[in-house]
This record gives sequence, structure tokens and C-alpha cells, in this order.
Amino acid sequence: MTTRLKGTMADIATLVTELRKLTVVEAADLVKKLEEAWGVSAAAPIAAATAPGAAAAAAPAAEVKTTFDVVLASVPADKKIPVIKAVREVKAGLGLAEAKALVEGAPKPVLEGVNQAEADAAKKKLEDAGGK
Repeated sequence: MTTRLKGTMADIATLVTELRKLTVVEAADLVKKLEEAWGVSAAAPIAAATAPGAAAAAAPAAEVKTTFDVVLASVPADKKIPVIKAVREVKAGLGLAEAKALVEGAPKPVLEGVNQAEADAAKKKLEDAGGK
């Protein structure tokens, strides 16, 4: 494997001078060819080049989550009955057949779009009963 270390600052300056002579269409074509040759995309740096203030302002908004989903991932066979009872406690108005179908069809959402306190309470009840 050989390494090319012959480039100098003068070579780079000449390259920049030549690139400045390109039209917009020629520059766009060059970008496409470089993306194909190197297997990269020029779109990622553009997204990362947002104003620092805008990125900082958007970050806290993205971090605050107000609604949560409680998903029953799995249920051991020996814990089905306690988990069915817990599902009926957590999800008001759910009949026995619906609760059984939900438990047997895991992974399935038990609650969707609830606040954090309600989601935590439901998660604790389901885990205490043996659900995961």
C-alpha cells in the first residue's frame, strides 16, 4: 500500500483556483462524481452546518417527552394469569378475552399516549405481575 504525500500547499492553492472557475452546473456534476467515487454523501455536512443557536434551541424541545407508550414485550407461560389481571387493572374497560388476546399476542402496546406517572404505574404493575 502506498501513501501519497507529495501534495503541497501550492498544489492545493492551484486546485482551489481551478475549482473557482467551475460553473454551478459543473460544480454540481463534480459533487455527484465525487460522491459516487468515494461512496459518500454531501447532504450530511449541510445538515450539520446549522446555526449553533438554532441547534441548541431545538435540542431541549426534542428532549422533553410528554406522552409515553407502555408495551408488553413478553410474558412467561407461568405468569400469564397474573399478567392478564394486571392488564385489566391498567387498561380500564378491557374485557377478559381482550386482555388474554393482548397478553398472548405480546409484544403489544397496553397503553398509548399517557403521561409519565401513569406509564410508570402501569409498567410497575405489569412487571410485578411477571410481564416484561
